[in-house]
Amino acid sequence: MIRTVEGYEYKYLNRWLMLKRMRGSTLCSILLMIAGLLVHSSAYTQFTKYSNEFLNIGAGARGLAMASAQVASVSDATAGYWNPAALTYIRDNPQLSLMHAEYYAGVGKYDFASLALPLKDNKRTLGLTLLRFAVDDIPNTIFLVQPDGTVNFDNISTFSSADYAFILSLAQREKVWGDKQINFGVNAKIIHRQAGSFASAWGFGFDAATQITGNRWKVGIVAKDITTTFNAWSFTLDQAIREVFYETQNEIPGKSIELTAPQLLVGGSYNFRVGRKLNLLAEADLDVTFDGRRNTLISSNPVSIDPRAGLELSFRDVFFVRGGINNFQQVLDDRDTLNHKKIWIYQPSVGAGFKVGDVQIDYAFVNLANQSYPLYTHVFSLRIDLRRKEKKR
Repeated sequence: MIRTVEGYEYKYLNRWLMLKRMRGSTLCSILLMIAGLLVHSSAYTQFTKYSNEFLNIGAGARGLAMASAQVASVSDATAGYWNPAALTYIRDNPQLSLMHAEYYAGVGKYDFASLALPLKDNKRTLGLTLLRFAVDDIPNTIFLVQPDGTVNFDNISTFSSADYAFILSLAQREKVWGDKQINFGVNAKIIHRQAGSFASAWGFGFDAATQITGNRWKVGIVAKDITTTFNAWSFTLDQAIREVFYETQNEIPGKSIELTAPQLLVGGSYNFRVGRKLNLLAEADLDVTFDGRRNTLISSNPVSIDPRAGLELSFRDVFFVRGGINNFQQVLDDRDTLNHKKIWIYQPSVGAGFKVGDVQIDYAFVNLANQSYPLYTHVFSLRIDLRRKEKKR
């Protein structure tokens, strides 16, 4: 799905063995190695731009309120989506995360659920994630006009265009040196996309991730679709539909393969202590794509870079206020169409949350378009720690 609103785009790692010290130069070398592999892959493969774009919408009201700046700081069940390596923070009890959002006045519906299950060895965590983005009740008007030219509204039926993804995650924690920690994670993704009974696709792909944690800082790296994710499309069109396509001079689709290019996410966060009861978390991420030139802050071929930044102010780890900014794009200024002047636009977001016992409720107020032509939506999510009942003696 192409994220477009009023014409605007809506927008192998070798495991480190016996690592005892890590310096900035080492981290930079690793990033350059990953980027080099992804660029090399994109140079010899034909990708579909914005393929499986529904997987880039985001997950959880906390992450959306922080403008999707989550690669480094995420530490809850939504990590299966943002950075699977961070699932290791869920060690004692399973955790469930649920989210529902409606876009474009309820036309598009987005549902997300994730479950994190810590394993008995206390070093590994298993994650299960399921998401659905769909537009339901789409009118099918192919047979609205009958062969004799009359209009029969009884021939109108409805169908859904839905995208599904199931993500299986596994994370492992490794304590390397001092108070530093490094986590590893992988995702296996199964994708199913369907447009009524006419077309469907199945796809499969892998992600690899790491997260390095210090006293107050964190660094996250996620290589998405490292082996390139594919969708195999098939179409089921009966003879009547084929005749309508032929008469209206529409192309009759056939089987096809859609490839998703690798994507690199790099982020860093720092937790500032504002007072005895206040903490300020700041994160900045870079979204590096390899499928050609995009309308981003740094745009080139085949690599484009889209930055994002988010803040979270917490009071006693109970009340939260959040904000963020992302999706920088250059567009024509509607107030100066004669000179074709271009301006920079962006997408802001804000949100809040509170935690009571084992339950946390988060809210995000997200702008799907830009500051000039706002298109807002409300997002709510729920997080529950599923504590095991202690056995009575």
